[in-house]
Amino acid sequence: MVSWKPVNVPKTTGDRLSLALRGGSVSGGIEHRAWVEINLSAIAHNVKQIKTVLSPQTALMAVVKADAYGHGAISVAQATCEAGAKGLAVATIPEGIELREAGIDQPILVLGAAHTPEEVKAIAHWNLQATLCTPQQALLFSQTLNTCNQTLSVHLNIDTGMSRLGTAWQQATEFVQLVQRLPNLTLVGIYSHFATADSPDQTVMRQQHQRFQQVIDNIKTLEHWDFSQPSQRPCLHISNSAAALTDQALHYDLVRVGLAVYGLYPAPHLQSTVQLQPAMQVKARVTQVKTLDADTGVSYGYRYVTEKPTKIAVVGIGYADGVPRNLSNKMQVLIRGQFVPQIGAVTMDQLMLDVSSIPDLQVGEIVTLLGQDGKYSISADDWADTLGTISWEILCGFKHRLPRII
Repeated sequence: MVSWKPVNVPKTTGDRLSLALRGGSVSGGIEHRAWVEINLSAIAHNVKQIKTVLSPQTALMAVVKADAYGHGAISVAQATCEAGAKGLAVATIPEGIELREAGIDQPILVLGAAHTPEEVKAIAHWNLQATLCTPQQALLFSQTLNTCNQTLSVHLNIDTGMSRLGTAWQQATEFVQLVQRLPNLTLVGIYSHFATADSPDQTVMRQQHQRFQQVIDNIKTLEHWDFSQPSQRPCLHISNSAAALTDQALHYDLVRVGLAVYGLYPAPHLQSTVQLQPAMQVKARVTQVKTLDADTGVSYGYRYVTEKPTKIAVVGIGYADGVPRNLSNKMQVLIRGQFVPQIGAVTMDQLMLDVSSIPDLQVGEIVTLLGQDGKYSISADDWADTLGTISWEILCGFKHRLPRII
């Protein structure tokens, strides 16, 4: 089984996000036109809440790929580990390197596939843990590592029904045997991934679970490990956020939790399982206030035309920052704790609001696009429902010209 002891990686001074994370302190007195606020206390709270529903032997791995779903990978990785996460998962090698350069020494699993000797060497150099998806990939890893006299910890991805990366579950036993025989590879984990764990209909999830369990039962017959001793066998993991919140029978040695760490539920029917706190708020400032006559078009294409004299506010945020253009004329924001409608097409850097209900609105006032203002709040789920997409996409969409402020 994989060891969850921190590894020794030299710390560097290069937290390349540190300036942005300090927010206003880097601006030299210049106010941000728009920004993303990250509540690390909420991140820590969510990790602790999730741990309360896990099986006693189950560790939590925080998924911090895609810059921690837009929340800032370094700061989130640090916060989750301090709150009890025993490992981190990323999608790409550069994501793992970024964490190592920041001095983070927890185990880091790269979920994506690597296929070149240069990638293999980088994974080994930075003491990351690799995912092997095919026998061909395993052979490449072993041959490359042999040339540089290094050993690497690897996890095997078994496809039980996701139809994405991984060796088919029917060939899993042969895959395991191959990796066991290859030099320079240490098999520390075997995992799969659920395709429908967020659905109230558990039919597919239960089928995938049965396939994963069949893989485990077949591996037990190899007599290579003592499966009664978790420390003497590979770490087993299959659960994402939804599965982790659904059933302890799905937990195994480790759960890989992404969305729930950031305070959002994978599905409405899971909202009663734990008390999560959204960690992200998106805010911007009013940059101009003006009054338009009746029958005046607003923004590109005149997709909105005023019916009466209308006070509008221009706000310094747009689709280049991550506000989807398809939300044009469909979204509301919060100003001074009250809802205000967005009007006209969202443009690259700006959007317009009907602020007739706030007659004394001033330039520089704060607009909350996502988050809470007073007794009301707007969530990524609200945007996702309007757009017919998922909250994951909304969180990952906010660009890095928006500073992340802790």
